[in-house]
Amino acid sequence: MNEQPRSFDDLVAEGVAVPTEGWDFSWFEGRATEARPSWGYATSLAERLSRASAALDIQTGGGEALDFALRRADPKVPPRTVATEGWPPNVAKATALLGPRGVAVVASPEDAPLPFADGAFDLVGSRHPVSPHWAEIARVLQPGGTYLAQHVGPRSVFELVEYFLGPLPEEQRDARHPDRERAAAEAAGLDIVDLRAERLRIEFHDIAAVVHFLRKVVWMVPGFTAEAYRPQLRALHEQIRSDGPFVAHSTRHLFEARKPGP
Repeated sequence: MNEQPRSFDDLVAEGVAVPTEGWDFSWFEGRATEARPSWGYATSLAERLSRASAALDIQTGGGEALDFALRRADPKVPPRTVATEGWPPNVAKATALLGPRGVAVVASPEDAPLPFADGAFDLVGSRHPVSPHWAEIARVLQPGGTYLAQHVGPRSVFELVEYFLGPLPEEQRDARHPDRERAAAEAAGLDIVDLRAERLRIEFHDIAAVVHFLRKVVWMVPGFTAEAYRPQLRALHEQIRSDGPFVAHSTRHLFEARKPGP
């Protein structure tokens, strides 16, 4: 017997109920897919961690990417590793995950100066920082130290964003452009070693995945709630039912910069 399609109300309720803490996206399995960048950020970070003496992970989320990299690098891990995070539920989750590995998780707002001494780290990493604070990154790096990060690029998932918000200004659509970030990093005194960008396919297979994604990645549609956008969600639900998965594209760039020095 064929299984009956789940109702719009049931799917929306599920998307609303799923916890949003951390950056574990395993719940999306079977509900949404996203191609991954070819460079394998967490694996690249693991290789750098194996050679670092003091490492900082900025805006670590729930600590998932750093935890993977440390496990991959073990036993050659830095004697001192620290992470920052600004959202209290993620601070708690990252502390529980990373604490047993000896990583101190420091609660620090995303827009605040980094609470560390000048030149404290020879490696600084970040996976999807909201906005890189280049002057602070340069300040806490040792001369010769490296910043290795995967950034969200311009117009990422904008097919979905503009479905709900309508066409956005070009200035907003081109925010986070890698050329702008290159210029900002160089203005802070960093040398660009590598900068690569990719555009990657995303598919949302049901409306629960859309709801959970927009609740989890809160800056996509600011102030999103399922109730406020119920008419658009219902229309998108019907579109997915009739036409198949909703397709969008993420943009990512790998950023490697070095602080001049020995």
